[in-house]
Amino acid sequence: MAKDRSLRVLALFTENESRDELGIGSVRDAIADNLFPGTSTIQTRLRYMLLLPWMYRELEKRKLSPTAFATEARKFELSMIEPLLNSKEKGVFGAQSKGELKRPPSSVYWSGLGKWGIRTFEGSQSDYFRSATSLTLKQTARRQKQDGDTDPNHASLTWDGGLPDAPDGFPGTKLDLKIRLDEGRYLRDRIVASAPKSLLAWLVLHGEPDSCAEPWHHHQLAEFPLAMRQLLEHGHLLSDVVEGAAWVYNICLADLRGDEGLGQRQRESLRQWRQRIDLAKIKAWNLDELWTSLASPNVSISTSTRTFLASWIEVLTQVSGNVADNDAARAMVEARERSLKKSRSRFLNRGALGQWGGNSGLNRLVFRWPTTSGFLADLLPALA
Repeated sequence: MAKDRSLRVLALFTENESRDELGIGSVRDAIADNLFPGTSTIQTRLRYMLLLPWMYRELEKRKLSPTAFATEARKFELSMIEPLLNSKEKGVFGAQSKGELKRPPSSVYWSGLGKWGIRTFEGSQSDYFRSATSLTLKQTARRQKQDGDTDPNHASLTWDGGLPDAPDGFPGTKLDLKIRLDEGRYLRDRIVASAPKSLLAWLVLHGEPDSCAEPWHHHQLAEFPLAMRQLLEHGHLLSDVVEGAAWVYNICLADLRGDEGLGQRQRESLRQWRQRIDLAKIKAWNLDELWTSLASPNVSISTSTRTFLASWIEVLTQVSGNVADNDAARAMVEARERSLKKSRSRFLNRGALGQWGGNSGLNRLVFRWPTTSGFLADLLPALA
């Protein structure tokens, strides 16, 4: 369990959208989970959703001890790197680090495999490894009880029974990340069955390729289901609002450090941001509708986060977006960061300020759209 937690923490600090200086991550993730469930910003190619179950299903046949299972799983994952690179594939885990790979794809895709119903085992990877021996015994007993069931791949305790067969000789020396027709149909069906009301489900059924950088610019936006269009509008407004707060945060730090050149450049970027946003829409934004749309037992958005967003929007609209040197706006951003980071706050900790790179939390919130767009680029040609 400790190793699983460490991997998850490492993944969070690596994700492009995760530098959550002002504590908006819970809102960002709740929107992303509704739009594109099972995805993560550090996933790369869709076929890993099949390679990994095939790998584990193969290992389950070997009746390994828990320790040996975990060891062989790592060896197996590493063994797939070279064949994938030889196929000139992009998005290969371990392309640079190879045998020194710290974060294997299984740790990145484990949650998504469960959300899509491909993984039927409930628990962490560590739980799975510890259960390897007992699961193998249970599966053997189940096969023996079912007349005529001689399928060596039967693993309903761990993996969905409809999972397509692995290629002959898997993993072998020839391996790629291209989705085949039967694989594409299976993945489409799992997504639709597991999250039928999501935008991801609609896109795998009706979507067309689009290279847009943000999902609200998709050329099929008008065709999206109403609930998803509304959630995208909330996401678009959140992205605009949070970007402004992030620029003010960085301007405050540049001023605190006495870096006039950086402060001037950031103020110019903030002016460009002000020209892009629609203040009228932001002023009319009904945050209560957003909180209602995200309401779920699995979603927890703190009162302080809701209050900060509402207060920031109020100040932002009162001064028509001119927040770079507005005392109330600057004080609000500083107070928010200090309340989240405590003694690690860059406003309080000179060491932390010295390590500041100059551009914190400035990535636009796009709610895992790059991952989703890449998955669709893998899937839609196969289905066509």
